[in-house]
Amino acid sequence: MSVYIHIPFCQNICSYCDFCKFYYNEKWVDNYLSALEKEIKSNYKGEVVETIYIGGGTPTVLNINQLERLLKLTNLFNKNKIEFTVETNIDLSLEKIKLLNKYGVNRISIGVQTVNPKYLKFLNRNHTKEDVVNLINLLKKLDFNINVDLIYAIPGETLEELNEDLDFILSLDVNHISTYSLIIEPHTKLYIDNVSNIDEDLDYEMYKLINKKLENYHHYEISNFAKKNYESKHNLVYWNNLNYYGFGLGASGYIDNIRYDNTRSYNNYINGKYLLEKHELDLNEVISNEFILGLRKIDGIDVNNFYNKYNIDITSIGVVKQLLKEKQLILTDKLKINPKYIYISNTILVNFIDLKI
Repeated sequence: MSVYIHIPFCQNICSYCDFCKFYYNEKWVDNYLSALEKEIKSNYKGEVVETIYIGGGTPTVLNINQLERLLKLTNLFNKNKIEFTVETNIDLSLEKIKLLNKYGVNRISIGVQTVNPKYLKFLNRNHTKEDVVNLINLLKKLDFNINVDLIYAIPGETLEELNEDLDFILSLDVNHISTYSLIIEPHTKLYIDNVSNIDEDLDYEMYKLINKKLENYHHYEISNFAKKNYESKHNLVYWNNLNYYGFGLGASGYIDNIRYDNTRSYNNYINGKYLLEKHELDLNEVISNEFILGLRKIDGIDVNNFYNKYNIDITSIGVVKQLLKEKQLILTDKLKINPKYIYISNTILVNFIDLKI
């Protein structure tokens, strides 16, 4: 079992939930942490936990006492040796690093995004290369497993500028790199400011450049690269369509074929009205998700595992037959997307929406 804890202290003004802009209000944060503790105690059933991921926001923006209070909540889980990830920005203090270490956090995901001053300003960030290097070196001394996030396809960005960011990130010699094309989503500040996505052809050239530059890493999922044996165990839970708890404002979870989303209303959440909606999946929906999530992995879906889970020959499914015929999918002992089509994988994955077996 895995646990995801959503912490909406992200310093970004958007309409995903109604709380991020209030993270600096100490009373609001304390109330949120109290509600989070109550939700965990109410809904966690005591299963052995193998991974914990705290993020989807930036929990380390909390003051030291609040951060410790958050970390103490993880003692409610039945856990032993686990992968325990916390998201952070560059301005992570030594005091907070020691606190993370004290509570068993062993993996840090850092929102570097870029080190180009022009695009840092665009993304409302203010760190420097030196800040990044200093934090990475400090975390390495304490034996943290490190992921670095890179954002590319920033409006105005060139291939040369992306190449410089990649060279810098490679120089850090971290175990894991996540790369995300910047998509201007509705209701975000960039969308409101009428910022447009970059040209699709340039986006594709950037994606190819990333694959080439990171060729010594294992490209194990569309957006993720890892050194051998450093793939994110927590994220693989999602892509392998396994169960996980989601706790916190706006969190999502998947337990016993039920997918659920928590409320995005702060007032509802602190008053114990955690759930926004839930849906019990039938077999068709479960298998649909198996394809949509599993085919995000570069190595795809293990054919034998699929049969053992569903007692269905994967090649007997009509849409699979068709996509194999069109060479959009490839079949060995695993079913995977043809590498030629990885960049446009969404056009393949949509074929598995509303699947009927």
